[in-house]
Amino acid sequence: MRVYFSEEFYRVYAADPAAAAGRMEAIVAAIEDEVVFEACQPADDLDLLRAHRQSHIDLVHDTGVYAMAALAAGGAIQAATCGLAEPAFALIRPPGHHASADSCWGFCYFNNMAVALLRLQQEGRIARAMVLDFDLHFGDGNVNILGSEPWVTILNPEASVADDYLAMVERSLTKASFDIIGVSAGFDNHRDDWGGLLATEDYETMGRMVRQAAERNQAGCFGILEGGYNHDVLGRNVRAFLRGMGGEAD
Repeated sequence: MRVYFSEEFYRVYAADPAAAAGRMEAIVAAIEDEVVFEACQPADDLDLLRAHRQSHIDLVHDTGVYAMAALAAGGAIQAATCGLAEPAFALIRPPGHHASADSCWGFCYFNNMAVALLRLQQEGRIARAMVLDFDLHFGDGNVNILGSEPWVTILNPEASVADDYLAMVERSLTKASFDIIGVSAGFDNHRDDWGGLLATEDYETMGRMVRQAAERNQAGCFGILEGGYNHDVLGRNVRAFLRGMGGEAD
Protein backbone atom coordinates (compact mmCIF):
# COMPACT_ATOMS: atom_id res chain seq x y z
CA MET A 1 0.00 0.00 0.00
CA ARG A 2 1.13 3.54 -0.69
CA VAL A 3 1.44 5.67 2.45
CA TYR A 4 1.87 9.43 2.07
CA PHE A 5 4.32 10.75 4.65
CA SER A 6 7.02 13.31 5.28
CA GLU A 7 9.81 13.31 7.84
CA GLU A 8 8.59 16.84 8.64
CA PHE A 9 5.81 15.13 10.59
CA TYR A 10 8.38 13.94 13.11
CA ARG A 11 8.77 17.55 14.22
CA VAL A 12 7.04 18.55 17.45
CA TYR A 13 5.11 21.60 16.32
CA ALA A 14 2.77 22.18 19.27
CA ALA A 15 2.24 21.16 22.89
CA ASP A 16 -0.59 18.69 22.34
CA PRO A 17 -0.85 14.88 22.19
CA ALA A 18 -1.20 14.79 18.39
CA ALA A 19 2.14 16.61 18.07
CA ALA A 20 3.97 14.58 20.72
CA ALA A 21 7.46 13.24 20.14
CA GLY A 22 7.58 9.57 19.24
CA ARG A 23 4.03 9.33 17.91
CA MET A 24 4.83 9.17 14.21
CA GLU A 25 7.96 7.13 14.87
CA ALA A 26 5.84 4.44 16.54
CA ILE A 27 3.64 4.13 13.45
CA VAL A 28 6.50 4.15 10.96
CA ALA A 29 8.32 1.43 12.90
CA ALA A 30 5.23 -0.79 12.80
CA ILE A 31 4.43 -0.43 9.09
CA GLU A 32 7.69 0.35 7.30
CA ASP A 33 8.25 -3.24 6.14
CA GLU A 34 4.75 -3.52 4.67
CA VAL A 35 4.13 -0.26 2.79
CA VAL A 36 5.62 2.02 0.16
CA PHE A 37 6.20 5.54 1.44
CA GLU A 38 5.49 8.46 -0.89
CA ALA A 39 6.54 12.04 -0.18
CA CYS A 40 3.83 14.55 0.72
CA GLN A 41 3.43 17.82 -1.14
CA PRO A 42 1.67 20.75 0.55
CA ALA A 43 -1.80 21.90 -0.39
CA ASP A 44 -2.01 25.41 -1.77
CA ASP A 45 -4.44 28.11 -0.73
CA LEU A 46 -6.79 27.27 -3.62
CA ASP A 47 -7.18 23.77 -2.18
CA LEU A 48 -7.66 25.13 1.33
CA LEU A 49 -10.20 27.73 0.25
CA ARG A 50 -12.58 25.05 -0.98
CA ALA A 51 -13.01 24.02 2.66
CA HIS A 52 -12.05 27.10 4.69
CA ARG A 53 -12.60 30.84 4.74
CA GLN A 54 -9.65 33.10 4.12
CA SER A 55 -9.90 34.41 7.69
CA HIS A 56 -9.33 30.91 9.01
CA ILE A 57 -6.33 30.34 6.75
CA ASP A 58 -4.91 33.64 8.00
CA LEU A 59 -5.48 32.49 11.58
CA VAL A 60 -3.54 29.27 10.99
CA HIS A 61 -0.72 31.34 9.48
CA ASP A 62 -0.66 33.36 12.70
CA THR A 63 -0.34 30.23 14.87
CA GLY A 64 2.93 29.32 13.18
CA VAL A 65 1.79 25.84 12.05
CA TYR A 66 0.61 26.74 8.54
CA ALA A 67 3.43 24.92 6.74
CA MET A 68 2.88 21.69 8.68
CA ALA A 69 -0.91 21.88 8.37
CA ALA A 70 -0.75 22.59 4.63
CA LEU A 71 1.63 19.65 4.19
CA ALA A 72 -0.85 17.39 6.00
CA ALA A 73 -3.72 18.59 3.81
CA GLY A 74 -1.62 17.98 0.72
CA GLY A 75 -0.86 14.45 1.84
CA ALA A 76 -4.58 13.85 2.24
CA ILE A 77 -5.20 15.02 -1.33
CA GLN A 78 -2.49 12.67 -2.59
CA ALA A 79 -3.88 9.69 -0.66
CA ALA A 80 -7.41 10.39 -1.90
CA THR A 81 -6.20 10.69 -5.49
CA CYS A 82 -4.25 7.45 -5.23
CA GLY A 83 -7.23 5.86 -3.50
CA LEU A 84 -9.26 6.10 -6.70
CA ALA A 85 -7.00 3.40 -8.16
CA GLU A 86 -5.76 1.49 -5.09
CA PRO A 87 -6.11 1.71 -1.29
CA ALA A 88 -3.91 4.42 0.19
CA PHE A 89 -3.23 6.09 3.52
CA ALA A 90 -2.13 9.56 4.60
CA LEU A 91 0.20 9.27 7.60
CA ILE A 92 -0.02 12.94 8.46
CA ARG A 93 -0.37 15.39 11.29
CA PRO A 94 -1.91 17.69 12.45
CA PRO A 95 -5.22 15.81 12.29
CA GLY A 96 -8.22 17.56 10.77
CA HIS A 97 -11.70 16.30 11.59
CA HIS A 98 -12.33 19.04 14.20
CA ALA A 99 -11.48 21.82 11.74
CA SER A 100 -14.56 23.65 10.46
CA ALA A 101 -14.81 26.24 7.72
CA ASP A 102 -13.89 29.13 10.02
CA SER A 103 -12.71 27.55 13.27
CA CYS A 104 -10.82 24.60 14.70
CA TRP A 105 -10.04 22.82 17.93
CA GLY A 106 -8.98 19.36 19.16
CA PHE A 107 -5.39 19.56 17.83
CA CYS A 108 -6.70 20.26 14.27
CA TYR A 109 -6.05 23.20 11.91
CA PHE A 110 -7.21 22.37 8.38
CA ASN A 111 -9.81 19.73 7.57
CA ASN A 112 -7.72 17.24 5.65
CA MET A 113 -10.68 15.06 4.66
CA ALA A 114 -12.77 17.94 3.35
CA VAL A 115 -9.85 19.46 1.44
CA ALA A 116 -9.20 16.11 -0.26
CA LEU A 117 -12.78 15.25 -1.18
CA LEU A 118 -13.63 18.75 -2.38
CA ARG A 119 -10.59 18.65 -4.66
CA LEU A 120 -11.70 15.36 -6.22
CA GLN A 121 -15.29 16.54 -6.58
CA GLN A 122 -14.32 19.84 -8.21
CA GLU A 123 -12.10 18.00 -10.67
CA GLY A 124 -15.06 15.82 -11.64
CA ARG A 125 -13.34 12.65 -10.44
CA ILE A 126 -16.11 11.69 -8.01
CA ALA A 127 -19.85 12.30 -7.86
CA ARG A 128 -20.53 10.62 -4.50
CA ALA A 129 -18.40 10.14 -1.41
CA MET A 130 -18.69 8.51 1.98
CA VAL A 131 -16.75 9.40 5.11
CA LEU A 132 -16.30 6.84 7.87
CA ASP A 133 -14.98 8.54 11.00
CA PHE A 134 -14.08 5.96 13.64
CA ASP A 135 -12.13 8.35 15.85
CA LEU A 136 -13.23 8.36 19.50
CA HIS A 137 -14.46 11.95 19.12
CA PHE A 138 -17.28 13.09 16.86
CA GLY A 139 -15.90 14.69 13.69
CA ASP A 140 -17.73 17.99 13.94
CA GLY A 141 -15.47 19.65 11.38
CA ASN A 142 -16.22 17.00 8.77
CA VAL A 143 -19.93 17.56 9.38
CA ASN A 144 -19.61 21.34 9.37
CA ILE A 145 -17.96 21.43 5.95
CA LEU A 146 -19.32 18.32 4.22
CA GLY A 147 -22.51 17.46 6.09
CA SER A 148 -24.79 19.67 4.00
CA GLU A 149 -23.33 18.46 0.70
CA PRO A 150 -25.87 16.16 -1.01
CA TRP A 151 -23.08 14.07 -2.53
CA VAL A 152 -21.48 13.19 0.82
CA THR A 153 -22.60 10.63 3.42
CA ILE A 154 -20.90 10.74 6.84
CA LEU A 155 -20.88 7.96 9.43
CA ASN A 156 -19.67 8.57 12.98
CA PRO A 157 -20.38 5.19 14.63
CA GLU A 158 -21.20 5.21 18.32
CA ALA A 159 -21.80 2.28 20.67
CA SER A 160 -20.71 1.17 24.13
CA VAL A 161 -20.04 -2.44 23.04
CA ALA A 162 -17.45 -3.26 20.40
CA ASP A 163 -19.62 -5.82 18.60
CA ASP A 164 -22.45 -3.28 18.31
CA TYR A 165 -20.00 -0.70 17.01
CA LEU A 166 -18.72 -3.01 14.30
CA ALA A 167 -22.25 -4.07 13.39
CA MET A 168 -23.22 -0.42 12.89
CA VAL A 169 -20.27 0.11 10.57
CA GLU A 170 -21.05 -3.04 8.61
CA ARG A 171 -24.75 -2.16 8.18
CA SER A 172 -23.96 1.33 6.98
CA LEU A 173 -21.27 0.24 4.55
CA THR A 174 -23.46 -2.52 3.15
CA LYS A 175 -26.13 0.05 2.21
CA ALA A 176 -23.75 2.77 1.05
CA SER A 177 -23.33 3.98 -2.52
CA PHE A 178 -20.26 6.04 -3.40
CA ASP A 179 -17.38 6.59 -5.80
CA ILE A 180 -14.85 6.83 -2.98
CA ILE A 181 -14.82 6.21 0.76
CA GLY A 182 -12.49 8.22 2.95
CA VAL A 183 -11.75 7.10 6.50
CA SER A 184 -11.01 9.58 9.25
CA ALA A 185 -8.91 7.00 11.04
CA GLY A 186 -8.52 7.86 14.70
CA PHE A 187 -7.20 5.09 16.92
CA ASP A 188 -8.00 6.65 20.31
CA ASN A 189 -11.02 4.38 20.89
CA HIS A 190 -8.70 1.41 21.42
CA ARG A 191 -8.91 -0.57 24.66
CA ASP A 192 -5.55 0.82 25.76
CA ASP A 193 -6.15 4.39 24.59
CA TRP A 194 -8.59 7.07 25.75
CA GLY A 195 -11.81 5.36 24.62
CA GLY A 196 -11.17 1.87 25.95
CA LEU A 197 -13.53 0.13 23.50
CA LEU A 198 -11.97 -1.48 20.43
CA ALA A 199 -9.39 -4.24 20.04
CA THR A 200 -6.54 -4.11 17.54
CA GLU A 201 -8.24 -6.75 15.39
CA ASP A 202 -11.35 -4.53 15.20
CA TYR A 203 -9.37 -2.00 13.16
CA GLU A 204 -8.38 -4.74 10.76
CA THR A 205 -12.04 -5.75 10.53
CA MET A 206 -13.10 -2.20 9.72
CA GLY A 207 -10.36 -1.86 7.14
CA ARG A 208 -11.59 -5.02 5.46
CA MET A 209 -15.19 -3.72 5.56
CA VAL A 210 -14.06 -0.51 3.86
CA ARG A 211 -12.23 -2.37 1.12
CA GLN A 212 -15.13 -4.75 0.50
CA ALA A 213 -17.62 -1.87 0.35
CA ALA A 214 -15.36 -0.10 -2.16
CA GLU A 215 -15.16 -3.25 -4.26
CA ARG A 216 -18.95 -3.64 -4.26
CA ASN A 217 -19.29 -0.08 -5.50
CA GLN A 218 -16.37 -0.33 -7.93
CA ALA A 219 -15.06 2.64 -5.99
CA GLY A 220 -11.90 3.89 -4.34
CA CYS A 221 -10.86 3.98 -0.68
CA PHE A 222 -8.30 5.78 1.44
CA GLY A 223 -7.60 6.67 5.06
CA ILE A 224 -6.28 9.70 6.89
CA LEU A 225 -4.69 9.60 10.36
CA GLU A 226 -6.67 11.46 13.01
CA GLY A 227 -6.30 10.57 16.71
CA GLY A 228 -4.50 7.84 18.64
CA TYR A 229 -2.27 8.73 21.57
CA ASN A 230 -0.94 5.61 23.27
CA HIS A 231 2.30 5.09 21.40
CA ASP A 232 2.65 1.55 22.76
CA VAL A 233 -0.35 0.35 20.72
CA LEU A 234 -0.80 2.99 18.03
CA GLY A 235 1.58 1.47 15.49
CA ARG A 236 0.04 -1.98 15.54
CA ASN A 237 -3.47 -0.49 15.37
CA VAL A 238 -2.58 1.47 12.23
CA ARG A 239 -0.91 -1.61 10.78
CA ALA A 240 -4.02 -3.69 11.43
CA PHE A 241 -6.24 -1.16 9.66
CA LEU A 242 -3.90 -0.95 6.68
CA ARG A 243 -3.75 -4.73 6.41
CA GLY A 244 -7.53 -4.92 6.35
CA MET A 245 -8.02 -2.09 3.87
CA GLY A 246 -5.21 -3.30 1.66
CA GLY A 247 -6.25 -6.94 1.62
CA GLU A 248 -3.03 -8.24 3.14
CA ALA A 249 -4.95 -10.21 5.77
CA ASP A 250 -6.85 -12.32 3.23
